[in-house]
Amino acid sequence: MDVILVRKPKVLILGAGYGGLMTVTRLQKQLGVNDAEITLVNKNDYHYETTWLHEASAGTIHHDKARYQVKEVINTSRVNFVKGNVVAIDKEAKKVKLEDRELDYDYLVISLGSNPETFGIKGLKEYAFGITNINAARQLREHIEYQFATYNTEAVKRNERLAIVVGGAGFTGIEFLGELAERVPELCREYDIDQKNVRIICVEAAPTALPGFDPELIEYAVNFLEQRGVEFKIGTAIKECTEEGIIVAKGEEMEEIKADTVVWAAGVRGNSVVEEAGFENMRGRVKVSPELRAPGHDEVFVIGDCSLIINEEINRPFPPTAQIAMQQGETCAKNIAALVKGQGQLEQFKPDIKGTVASLGESNAVGMAFGKKLYGTKASFMKKMIDNRALFMVGGPGMVLKKGKFKFF
Repeated sequence: MDVILVRKPKVLILGAGYGGLMTVTRLQKQLGVNDAEITLVNKNDYHYETTWLHEASAGTIHHDKARYQVKEVINTSRVNFVKGNVVAIDKEAKKVKLEDRELDYDYLVISLGSNPETFGIKGLKEYAFGITNINAARQLREHIEYQFATYNTEAVKRNERLAIVVGGAGFTGIEFLGELAERVPELCREYDIDQKNVRIICVEAAPTALPGFDPELIEYAVNFLEQRGVEFKIGTAIKECTEEGIIVAKGEEMEEIKADTVVWAAGVRGNSVVEEAGFENMRGRVKVSPELRAPGHDEVFVIGDCSLIINEEINRPFPPTAQIAMQQGETCAKNIAALVKGQGQLEQFKPDIKGTVASLGESNAVGMAFGKKLYGTKASFMKKMIDNRALFMVGGPGMVLKKGKFKFF
């Protein structure tokens, strides 16, 4: 009797961020080793908590605290892990090109994260730091510390060395400012610097900080940071970034702010690989179907920062958050498992926004959780619980014990 070999479908997941890891850890439980060949591609052999990068960038936590090895959370007997950089996606040939090899797929999950969005502002790419990954966080932390360490060694003191501009008062910008407000006094003590010589300036083009937040929470956050020495320039646009600082405009008025440290925290777009692959997209984000599939390509799922989902209540896209990416990962895994097994109707994705909390340093925060406004230590407690929950969802209690945040008050 002839033996008929049936080829297992190939499931290829690009990116081990929040969405990608959630997809792969759920898939490895839902599919048996004989059901499908699962491959995860990531440019690093570690996952980093993007929502902790503001802390690593300011130096309030060590960067290793914000990352863990991918192989700690995947089942290597069920999942092939490939360390590699995705160069291109050929959606017609169903192939993904890495720098050193090519992989083919039957089902593809694109969870490649974001690229910074500079909105064409001159000089930002050349002269501004970003809070984009572990290496960028390390570079920024070391740069800031170098400025403080060098200040008193020079015969002529340059206060620009101690000036830090943060472009953007959105979520990332505010959280980074909160960490800076804690770190700067420590640096001043360590390097014998009068804190009056330090300037921290936040520039935001929108008419308010923390767009989308409740006005009371915004006022609380801004007042708290101002009390700790942060200057806000709201409704003020960065026109250019130079070697010496930035040029801003408010209405017709132009101003130069001299600073040796400029940090850009005012926007992301989807990964450029998505745009170059020719998927219909808006700034690198694909408007996916309710099942999270790319238009015209039912075998391609797009989640996380590369996906675009409209909040029909306000007819605007949901912000690309870790919370949504992880929920997408769960739905994506269920749908791929259903397709592989030939089971019925696919699940439609509906975001379940449990709340949003922005930290203002170690023991303060603002946010909404379960419909209630939270301030201060209660909000800070909730923020740490959210961070711990993300670890638990992917890596279980062991990962929470290893990497979790337990200093609540």
